Amino acid sequence: MPLIRPRRLAPGQTVGLVAPSAAPNEPDRIRFAAETIESLGFRVRTGKHVHEREGYLAGADSARADDLNAMFADDSIDAIWCVRGGYGASRLLPALDYDLIRRKPKALIGYSDITALHMAIQRHVGLVTFHGPVAWRAFTPYTLDALRRVLWRSDTPARLAEPPFFARREGQVDWDNRVVTLVPGKARGRLLGGNLCLMSHLVGTPYLPDLRGSVLFLEDVEEAYYRVDRMLTQLWLAGALDGVAGVAFGKFTDCDPSPFFLQNRPLQDILAERFRELRIPAISGVMVGHIPDQATLPVGCQAELDADAGTLTLLEPGVV
Repeated sequence: MPLIRPRRLAPGQTVGLVAPSAAPNEPDRIRFAAETIESLGFRVRTGKHVHEREGYLAGADSARADDLNAMFADDSIDAIWCVRGGYGASRLLPALDYDLIRRKPKALIGYSDITALHMAIQRHVGLVTFHGPVAWRAFTPYTLDALRRVLWRSDTPARLAEPPFFARREGQVDWDNRVVTLVPGKARGRLLGGNLCLMSHLVGTPYLPDLRGSVLFLEDVEEAYYRVDRMLTQLWLAGALDGVAGVAFGKFTDCDPSPFFLQNRPLQDILAERFRELRIPAISGVMVGHIPDQATLPVGCQAELDADAGTLTLLEPGVV
């Protein structure tokens, strides 16, 4: 399927704000999200149903899907930004108008549960979408720069998701942000992936793209190590990892050994195991995930992974 690139972002454009997943815990979060996007120089229009709530969801499935479809259909909307993740985006996948999205492409931005939208749109449309920050979080300087390089300027070739600068000092090293080589080697392919839980959740559905030849990126939050193992094993058993060119693991935030097991395995060993067996180059520690300093990755674009150097490089622009 040919790649479709949306128009690049520029101040003065209008951004549509949608809530395709969980409801914000505090209603004011939607106002804060709108003000955050306005602070970047955009006008903001919220979806018709964005303030609704149905249990833990941000309104009924039909209402959330209607907001997404309406934003793509509206020619006055230049880009679509998700308020938050949580849970619920996968419930919308059968109701999305993929033909409409193909006819009227525009940037879609979000991460975590929004992985379901990225993968479904990539499979059925081929539109580049953007695994990046949701609107209700404050953006750090690192996060803003990463957004602008990919969505405003489309710099290529460009390094993606590198750790922020750390000024080494006597007696101090950067423990928190460093890239580790899990399996050596180099690979090229289109960037696919997102949240590990969502990727494993989509196995067996018509919404997971063919991962063969891809540079896969994965992250997660609040999962015990054995559950990370289980999800990677599911992808492996389903054959979804067959032919993957390379893997870049992001952050596994607040993922801890399980208290139910006397013996636990190091997380790095769990991440490396399947890819050592498959001889797929792999790294861990890129700035992707539930973290303040967050990279933006254009889903579907060609990238190069150099596991020996610990780098991920964007080879083509994600916007026009």
